[in-house]
Amino acid sequence: MSKNKKALSRDDRARRTFYWLVLPAFIIFALVIIVPFFLGFYYSLTDWKSVTQTKINFVGLKNFTDSFADTRFQYSLMITVIFALFNVVVVNFVSFGLALLVSSKIKFSEIFRAGFFIPNLIGGLVLGYIWQFIYNSVFPALGSAIGSQFLVDNLFLGDVKLAVLALIITNTWQYAGYIMMIYFAALQNVPSSLVESASLDGANAFQRLKHIIIPMVMPAFTVSLFLTITNSFKIFDVNFSLTGGGPSLLWHDKAIQSTEFITMNIYNTASGDNLMAQGQARAVILFFILVVISVVQTTITKRKEIDL
Repeated sequence: MSKNKKALSRDDRARRTFYWLVLPAFIIFALVIIVPFFLGFYYSLTDWKSVTQTKINFVGLKNFTDSFADTRFQYSLMITVIFALFNVVVVNFVSFGLALLVSSKIKFSEIFRAGFFIPNLIGGLVLGYIWQFIYNSVFPALGSAIGSQFLVDNLFLGDVKLAVLALIITNTWQYAGYIMMIYFAALQNVPSSLVESASLDGANAFQRLKHIIIPMVMPAFTVSLFLTITNSFKIFDVNFSLTGGGPSLLWHDKAIQSTEFITMNIYNTASGDNLMAQGQARAVILFFILVVISVVQTTITKRKEIDL
């Protein structure tokens, strides 16, 4: 009995120590994530307009209905979805291609791997200004040197469709190296003997990729798709510094910013228009959109995973 009591007391002490060690992290998590989330949801149901407002009134779902009725928000939601679709495909295609390249037996693969990853270390705001200089100064100079009028005219940030393309190129340049490392780690777990056996049986490179490599790295696709989808919907810093939401266009007879993605729309609504509660309501809408899309995506891709 005494030994059991000792064992129980030792287990209790270990459990108590565990809780005390976890408590500071949980408090920080609650203060930074949980409490602001529920406060934000509460403010989205009020008429809150500024931090100096003394009386806040409950208005229910008015901010949500006003948001969906706003032409600017409708366009922001639409252009964000379009950007996300193309960006997710391009980033993952480039990242997987780079992972295949650096996992092959080419010379200096370690240097290439580090070089491809380095752009991810550059902050989004700085990156946007760097690429703004490239689009506005480097491309026209290059166009003059090679005789390309398209590059000389510098339409990347002045044309509606090309401005979205410019954002996809910039985001891919920054983010592809990070996603590449996820694919690279997964490729290291593919048994080389299996690939060699398929090669001896007559399978060409495409067949080996389709029937062996991709199915075996499917967990990496689940993680990478989740990260790129959330990154695409939450992009703000590059959007802010590269295009600033421009150029302008007419949509439903209203002048709006063609690359004002949903996060920038939230920022402009809350800070620019001083509609804090409505901006918070749009942030809640974005949260639920991301939850639904992420759950659907992970459910679909997890079904395709195989047990190694």
